[in-house]
Amino acid sequence: MALVNNCNIPEDLLYVIDKHVWARLDGDLVTVGMTDVAQNLAKSIIAVTPKKPGKTVARGRSIATVESAKWVGPVPAPVTGEIAEVNSALESSPGLINSDPYGDGWVARLRAADWDAEAGDLASGAEGVEAYRRFLDAEGIACGG
Repeated sequence: MALVNNCNIPEDLLYVIDKHVWARLDGDLVTVGMTDVAQNLAKSIIAVTPKKPGKTVARGRSIATVESAKWVGPVPAPVTGEIAEVNSALESSPGLINSDPYGDGWVARLRAADWDAEAGDLASGAEGVEAYRRFLDAEGIACGG
């Protein structure tokens, strides 16, 4: 895991950098969550309201709404697809996004309409981490504190 401006940015995930969303292909599903950057900016997450499984969402459209003490906003889909599963643990423990954004704090799993066509638009690997570094530096964002 790379540490960028004190934010954890795993090299093995794909990112929509300016939306602070990550994606990972798990078999035929795409697991989606908020990045460490997002949870640091939002502070303490107090509620997560996901869209219902079975709903089709276009890339960039909301798969869930997240609420913290200082922010309410969408978790945009990194690719177009059908919501196959939502993380029901977030209903009773929304803070999982804060404590484990890349593990137990995942938000939803999508059945991608065309993963191969859209995944290329996501930042990944060392290049993705470097692109995230440039974005954070340009925006003056750091995690912690």
